[in-house]
Amino acid sequence: MLGRTLREVSVALKQGQITPTELCQRCLSLIKKTKFLNAYITVSEEVALKQAEESEKRYKKGHSLGDLDGIPIAVKDNFSTSGIETTCASNMLKGYVPPYNATVVQKLLDQGALLMGKTNLDEFAMGSGSTDGIFGPVKNPWSYSKQYREKRKQNSHSENEDSNWLITGGSSGGSAAAVSAFTCFAALGSDTGGSTRNPAAHCGVVGLKPSYGLVSRHGLIPLVNSMDVPGILTRCVDDAATVLGVLAGHDPKDSTTIQDPVKPFTLPSLTDVSKLCIGIPKVFTKVLSSPIQTTDLGNRLVEFESLLCRFY
Repeated sequence: MLGRTLREVSVALKQGQITPTELCQRCLSLIKKTKFLNAYITVSEEVALKQAEESEKRYKKGHSLGDLDGIPIAVKDNFSTSGIETTCASNMLKGYVPPYNATVVQKLLDQGALLMGKTNLDEFAMGSGSTDGIFGPVKNPWSYSKQYREKRKQNSHSENEDSNWLITGGSSGGSAAAVSAFTCFAALGSDTGGSTRNPAAHCGVVGLKPSYGLVSRHGLIPLVNSMDVPGILTRCVDDAATVLGVLAGHDPKDSTTIQDPVKPFTLPSLTDVSKLCIGIPKVFTKVLSSPIQTTDLGNRLVEFESLLCRFY
């Protein structure tokens, strides 16, 4: 069940294949089993279970709030969460409990999402490795994959097994690791210069930085006000579109958000990839001694020429 998409799990919840409480408990169990990843600063177990209980009541009455009702999510620890400590991975804010929720957090909760906890990051989101917070570094879940462990056994010269872990990227590394390790279905990150997309790439998940002003920054403790954007981390593109559809829109508490109404985000169920045109920046190809060959979905070999864009 944890490997399914948001929409698939939503259908399963409506059909009674699983309850929000059961789903929440599975994620909480994984959070405990993967504690060594250091993905979470705070695990809000009691809050999540109470939210799951309320979600379960709605499903029994046939009053689901939407695709996110009963879905476990995580939030980077630089977003304000009412009644839950928000530290930005810094001693300066240790013990700070906000009296309100960030707009993006409130929107997720209004849709019935279950808040599993607050995720680790570089201190005040200033970093690109998720190694510089006071709670210690976040470890990439792929460090413990069978493929990587076999590879490092062949190449490692270190006797310390735990020294061979990989970074998650940053600064939203805790959120990326949480999604990658299946402890939640989606997580909030923040992105100033890559802090959502970078850890997404490191951890093999989807990272989306919405256009500036599309999503409210209210309640996001800033790094650079004119550049910060709440980011979305999920395991597939459709899930990211679903979450963006919930978060996007004008917020009276953030004057930089767009004024026009936002249409729901929907992705086509089937995309004809044979008509896609993929661009490769020249700087990426100059470092190569020979053209790269790859196989497209039609099993035809194509060459990446040293052009800004042009291969089919």
